[in-house]
This record gives sequence, structure tokens and C-alpha cells, in this order.
Amino acid sequence: MSELINNIHWGIIGLGHIARSFAEDLQLVEDASLYAVGSRSEEKAKTFGEEFKAQKCYGSYDALLADPKVDIVYIATPHDSHAAISIKALRAGKHVLCEKPVSISADEFQEIEKTADESNRFFMEGLWSEFNPCLNEIKQKISNREIGEVKYLNAQFAFKVDRPLTSRLLDKKLAGGALLDIGIYPIYLAYSVLGIPEEITATAKFHPITGVDMQTAMIFDYPNAQALLYCNFNSNSGTAARISGTEGEIIIHDQWYQSESYSIFKDGETEKFEVPKLGRGYTHEIIECHECIRGNRKQSEHWSHQNSADLMRLLDAVREKIGLEY
Repeated sequence: MSELINNIHWGIIGLGHIARSFAEDLQLVEDASLYAVGSRSEEKAKTFGEEFKAQKCYGSYDALLADPKVDIVYIATPHDSHAAISIKALRAGKHVLCEKPVSISADEFQEIEKTADESNRFFMEGLWSEFNPCLNEIKQKISNREIGEVKYLNAQFAFKVDRPLTSRLLDKKLAGGALLDIGIYPIYLAYSVLGIPEEITATAKFHPITGVDMQTAMIFDYPNAQALLYCNFNSNSGTAARISGTEGEIIIHDQWYQSESYSIFKDGETEKFEVPKLGRGYTHEIIECHECIRGNRKQSEHWSHQNSADLMRLLDAVREKIGLEY
């Protein structure tokens, strides 16, 4: 692995829409370099690599992982391959940032965690919302009890999917469906604010042909609070979030999972706060990766392996409630 003196050399595996946004943000991080890109298509790798000025363009994932100059790999393939590629990358001696969800089950993640420990490499799930400055400021204010004790949380993520049946979003073999793709965000917010619920209720509607979950409604029940969560591929019902406490309420402005502003309603008054992010927001998780690698830390204190395990168990619990299997 190359010496981490100046830039940290990134490799990107899986060159779709999210990888493009990530590569754009990578250019904004001063000590980051997009060194290599990898795809199952050599032509796609070259096109992507030329656009973002990558030094190496590989027509296979294995070829990228074999390059000793790649320090860390960002994995942006479909959900079903996250665990296998993460494990392969760790065994190849690479640090890893794997796009959410980190796997398709808690059992799969245990194998990733075990491999990360054995390989002595940094590993983190790419849950970019955790590093969003706006959400971090909100969570700090909640921790400081600025709205009292939280009693209610409502978060949703929805957009209408009008794509061919071959789309990864509608492909059950690729672990498609609303829950893992976008439902993870509302569940993450409830977990980060309220923790693990005592009980989960969930119901879903499924695609009539492919069988993926198209919309899922959930209630997370806590000792002194409830969270109403929702994800939807059937209609454009928005991305709103509201957190209510005994002394006030926080509204996270649309789109809440990457928002740059929020409002607090308290004592009959409303105050709006602006909290800008760098680029689209992937920059902040990239910076966290760099700090961990340079500090010789094998996991992030902000989004640890335990956090990823907890989130996967919550997703597993919802899948069990709605009868969804991959």
C-alpha cells in the first residue's frame, strides 16, 4: 500500500450514479486523489476515469484491488454485492468505505467485521447523513435538551420509481426495493436520536411482478416515545422530518437526509438555522475516513461497526415483519 504522506489514493468500484456524485465530492477534499476506478466493463471504466482524471482504469474489480497504490476503496455496487466485495478488498489489504447498506443482513455484516479485524484495516459504512453538519448540529441540540425530552419523530423518504423491470431498484436478486435503498434513512434517524426500539410494527406494499417492497410504513415504539417512519417508490410524497419534544419541535427542511437548514419551534417563536455542507455532502465522510486512516484507527468513533450492526438488525427486523426475503 502506498505511503500516506500527501494525498490518500482512492479507488472506486462500481461506477453508477452514486459513484459519480462521490467522485465529484472527492475533488473537493484537499488530500484526496482519485487514483483508480474499476468496473466490469473496461469501456465504462475508461469513460468514467477520463472524466474524473483517474490514473488507472480497470475492467475488473480484482485488477483494481491488486494495485498496490490504492489506499482505500469506495464500493458503490448494488446492495447484494457489498459484503463480498468489502471482504475481498479488506483481504487485499485495502481500507474500505462501503456504500450503505453495508450488507443485506446482520449475519453478512458479521463476516465483514470479522475480516476487518483480521486484516487490520479501516472499514466504515458510507452512511453519509451521519456526517452531515446540519444533522450533527440538530442532534447536539437534542442532546442538550433544547426541545426537552423527545416524544415523537417522523421521517420519510419517497420518490416515484418509473424504471424498467431490469433496474436494480426493482430487482429482488440485487436486494432492490424501497427499504434497503431509502428506508434505511428514516430508520437511521430514529436510531441516532432515540436508539433501539422496544417494539417494531411494519407493513408494506410489494411490486406485483418483481416482488420487491415498493412502500413500507413503520412504527418504532420506545419506552417514552414513538417514531413513525416511511419509505416509498410508488409516489412523490417527499422527504420530510420532524422531531417533537416536551418543550419544542425541530423541522428538518427538505431533503432532510442531506439538508443544510432546520427550524426550531419553541415558546411560540420560530427560529431558522442555516448549516452549509461542502459539496453534496460526501466530502464529510471522506474527511472522516482520512482522519481515521491517518490516526491509525480501524473504525470511526462517529459511525462504528456496532452502529452498522445495530442498523442492520433493525432492517432485518422490519424485513421479518413485512415478510421480505432476498
